Amino acid sequence: MSAIFNFQSLLSVILLLICTCAYLRSFFPSIMDRNKTGFLGTFWKCARIGERKSPYVAISCVIMAFSILFLT
Repeated sequence: MSAIFNFQSLLSVILLLICTCAYLRSFFPSIMDRNKTGFLGTFWKCARIGERKSPYVAISCVIMAFSILFLT
């Protein structure tokens, strides 16, 4: 089943996108910061969410990992 139609998979993809963008922004801040609008602006926004809400994102990742490993 596609990640679009399965809510748990969609949440996993969004969390992975946020974590990946925040990680990549720590290595390449100039590339992420110059693309604040358009399609590539989505990655900048995900990186910003990952940086500012990092405790909540980390807790969400742990909960998602637990649910994937033990509840499915």
